[in-house]
Amino acid sequence: MAVLAISACGGGSDEDTAGPAASATAGAFPVTVAHKYGTTEIKSAPTRVVTLGLSDQDTALALGVKPVGAVDWFKERPYGKWPWAQPLWGGTAPEIVGERDEFNFEKIAALKPDLIIAQYSGMTKENYDTLSQIAPTVGQPKEYGDYLAPWQAMTLAIGKALGKQAQTEELIAGIDKKFADVRQQHPDWAGKTVAVVDPFEPGQYAVFSSTDPKLVFLKEMGFTVPAEIDKLAGKENATVISSERLDLIDVDRLLFLTSDPGAEKRVTADKVYAGLKVAQEKRAVFLPYEEPPLGGALSFNTVLSIPYAIDQVVPILAGGTGK
Repeated sequence: MAVLAISACGGGSDEDTAGPAASATAGAFPVTVAHKYGTTEIKSAPTRVVTLGLSDQDTALALGVKPVGAVDWFKERPYGKWPWAQPLWGGTAPEIVGERDEFNFEKIAALKPDLIIAQYSGMTKENYDTLSQIAPTVGQPKEYGDYLAPWQAMTLAIGKALGKQAQTEELIAGIDKKFADVRQQHPDWAGKTVAVVDPFEPGQYAVFSSTDPKLVFLKEMGFTVPAEIDKLAGKENATVISSERLDLIDVDRLLFLTSDPGAEKRVTADKVYAGLKVAQEKRAVFLPYEEPPLGGALSFNTVLSIPYAIDQVVPILAGGTGK
């Protein structure tokens, strides 16, 4: 197989591309991690890690491991610019080895990884079989559908694969404490309905389900998602509606995530939207995906991005201006 022939080729030296998998717990290895496609044994602490999930690199960075390869989800320019992760990259960006579930196997093999992680991904069995010939590969959590696993489950799997289970549990506990603090500070949010919407085209709205990371974040602060949204989304993380069904998002708190500067003007001009109580009572906010990356942080929903999102988004939901 061509990809295996390339695996012995150069992809930069260890010194100039790798962040050592710093201080794995003594005696942690070998470890065995169960996943969608079976179990994978990691015999020793990995030093050249490739992450193929859209946000997996964040957890690795939080655990002191700088991936040598990663996928490009948001077309970051320069890669690694997100404020919650940028300091940990330290100016050394990984090799970009793909986009959403489109992996460049030749580039991956050339990096000579000793561990490949694909948690927040839709990696297929065929992809897994190919990647496993390059290096031990840890696929998606088996208990959930693709892109539907809780951030905690993915974080724990990555932490175990890196031999850093205790550190991982501490990180998760710290995030849980932050959410608990928000719930305590804003008890009025408990049980209030919320919707997150991307008005991606005129008259077309992507409404995210409760399994999407953005809603997982909001639910941890006490909000709930209307059952009708989940019913329409089915097993997907979003459903697309037209203006005629905007009644679906007439909720207590509405968040529009936009990448188009003209989206807010377009949405507020929609006569159906203007007739909703959430619009008339000004209970909707418009947040950019980037500049500042509020939508980006909500979409990532990782141990690195969650603290940033809490600091930025909570004041906005509370009626402030954010930072």
